[in-house]
This record gives sequence, C-alpha cells and structure tokens, in this order.
Amino acid sequence: MSNYSLTGHVALVTGSSKGLGASIVRNLASAGASVVVNACNNIDRAREVADEINEGGGKAIAVGADVTKSDEIAALVEEVTSKLGPIDIVVPNATGPQPLKPIEEYDADFYRQMYEFFVMGPYHLAQAALPGMKAQGWGWIVNVTSEVFHCSVPNFSAY
Repeated sequence: MSNYSLTGHVALVTGSSKGLGASIVRNLASAGASVVVNACNNIDRAREVADEINEGGGKAIAVGADVTKSDEIAALVEEVTSKLGPIDIVVPNATGPQPLKPIEEYDADFYRQMYEFFVMGPYHLAQAALPGMKAQGWGWIVNVTSEVFHCSVPNFSAY
C-alpha cells in the first residue's frame, strides 16, 4: 500500500506493459489512481498488467497506441476519457529501440526515431491531456528521460 493517495485521479503511463513503465503504473494503481496500461506492439502484455492490477483491487484498462503518432495519441486520450474520466497524470515513458553502440554508428533515421519518442511523443501527449487538466485545475506530467546519449558517448560526463 502506498503512503499517498491518488484516489479519484486517472493516470496514463505510456510504454507500461513491461519494465519501468509497468512498475510505475502498478505503483500509481496502489496509490488509488485509475490507470491506463499502454503498449504499441504487445497489447496482450498490457492486458496482463491491467488484469493483475484489477485482480489486486485496483482499476486499470489496457489501451494500444503508438505514441509517435499524434492521431493515435488523440484516440488514446479520447478512449481513456470516455472509460475512466479526464486524464490528470501523464507519464510519457515509451521508448523505441536503444541499441548500445558508439554514437558515430547511429544514423540519422535512428535520431529521428528517438526525436519522435522523446520530444514529439510527450509534446502530443501534453497537447491532448492538458485541456482536461486545465478544466479540473489539477494535473501532473512526469517526463521520463533516457540514457541513450550518455551511454553512446564514452567518457561523457554531464555532472
């Protein structure tokens, strides 16, 4: 059980069918939030996480959407709002492939893909969710970032 309450809130965590995203969505549900388990490529795995949350007494739905496509994000937010209510917690967590190799071995297409996941995806999510947050006068957007640059540039230190 959580030390804080999110009862009455709706949380969307993208890329939450496994790994860090699944942990985040489980914790938000344990705090009482109704949660959306999102996946792009494996909706069955997202349903398994949602079922686990529901069986544990929480409230969860699984919704598939590619967060690099603004039309799918809009449809995702619309579906969630109709089933659970306005989204007031958004955690853009979804990522694409992140192969570990030296930065000079990545090509421009890889960087475009990362741009879509880490810049445009959260932007479109915010654009879609903010009207509901503003109408309620409350909301959180919690961005999750990546170590791709740090891991691909040996000896780089941002500290």
